[in-house]
Amino acid sequence: MRLVVFGLPLLVVILNWLWPLPLPLELKAIAAALVVVAALYHYWSRLSSGSIFAPEFPRPVIILFNWAFGAIAFLMLFQIALDLGALLVALVTWQPVRIPVAARAGVGGLAGVLSAIGVANALRIPPVRDVTVTIPGLPPAFDGYRLVQLTDMHISRLFSARWARAVVERTNAAGADMIVVTGDFIDGSVAMRRADIAPLAGLHAPDGVLAIPGNHEYFFDYTDWMHHLSELGFHMLLNRHAVITRGGARLVIAGVTDRSAPAHGQAAPDLAAALAGIPAGAPVVLLDHQPGDAREAAVRGVALQLSGHTHGGMIVGLDRLVARGNSGFVSGRYDVGGMTLYVSNGTGLWPGFALRLGRPSEITRFTLRAG
Repeated sequence: MRLVVFGLPLLVVILNWLWPLPLPLELKAIAAALVVVAALYHYWSRLSSGSIFAPEFPRPVIILFNWAFGAIAFLMLFQIALDLGALLVALVTWQPVRIPVAARAGVGGLAGVLSAIGVANALRIPPVRDVTVTIPGLPPAFDGYRLVQLTDMHISRLFSARWARAVVERTNAAGADMIVVTGDFIDGSVAMRRADIAPLAGLHAPDGVLAIPGNHEYFFDYTDWMHHLSELGFHMLLNRHAVITRGGARLVIAGVTDRSAPAHGQAAPDLAAALAGIPAGAPVVLLDHQPGDAREAAVRGVALQLSGHTHGGMIVGLDRLVARGNSGFVSGRYDVGGMTLYVSNGTGLWPGFALRLGRPSEITRFTLRAG
C-alpha cells in the first residue's frame, strides 16, 4: 500500500508530466531527482528525529517540503485528468493522443500555486470563529457562558513559539470564561518542544484552562507530557470532570483520554469514569479529541461534545475521505441524538502535510444559551 501511495505520484509526475516536456536531458534528471527528494519528505523527517511526526529541520525547509509535497500531489491529480481528457479526445476524433506543452506547463503552474496557497492558509494565525450552542436545561446563571476551544496546535518546528505566542494573545483577547484544549498540543518530545510550547503558559481565563490529550501526545513520552502540561497550568481531565459553579448552578466539563491510548500502554477513554459522581441535572460539556464516539456520549446524556483530530479534512474533497474514518464527522456542527457535536477544523496542523484549502483553521468561541 505504501508503494502505491508514494510510488504512483512519482511515476505520474516524472514519467507522464516531466519527461515529455521539451527540456534538456540533464535538466530533466535534476528535476526528477528533486521530485524524489520531495516525495520522501516523511522519510527525511524520520531520519531527523526518529518520527515522521516531528521534522527537525529549519522552519523554511519544512515550509518548502510541504509546498513541494503538496505540489506533487496536486500535479499527479491534474496530470491524470489531463491524460484521461486527451485519451477521450483521441477516441472521439480518432487521432493520436496529444497533450500540448502549454497544457503540461499550465497544470504544473496550477499545482504549484494551489500548494503555495494551501501552505499559507495552514500557517496563518487562526481567526476567532463564533458558534452559539443552545443547551436545554442550562441554568440561567450560565446563559451567555463563553468557552474558547483550541485543538490540534501541533506545536513543532513549523508551528513554533512565535506562532504559539500569537495564538495565546488572540485567545486571551476573546474574553472567554474558560479555555479548553482538545488535544494534539505537540509534535516532538518535551526536550524538543520545551521552548516552543512555553508561550501556552500565558493562556488564562476566569474558570481556568482545561485540557485532554490527543493521539499525538501518546507518540512522544506521554507521561512526561502530562506532567509538563500540568506544570504549564493546564488542568488535565484524564477520564475525569470538573464542576463549574455560579451560585447554586452547576456546569460539568468532562474529559476523556484518546482512543489510541491502549496501544501505548495507557488508560483507554472511559466516559463512565469521567461522568461518575457528577451533580444531578447539571449539563455536561465533554472534551473528546476524536469525534468517533459521539453517539455513545449522546446516549449518556452529554449536552455538548467538543472534538478535533480531523483538521476539518484539510482540503475540500479530501474531507469526505477523512469523514469516513471518523464515523462521518469531520468539520463543524452536528446534531447527534439531541447532543450538539462540534468538530473543530483545528488551530494548527500536522507538519507532515500542512495544507488547507476550503477548510480554514480556527480558534472557536462558543456562547452557551439556555434552551
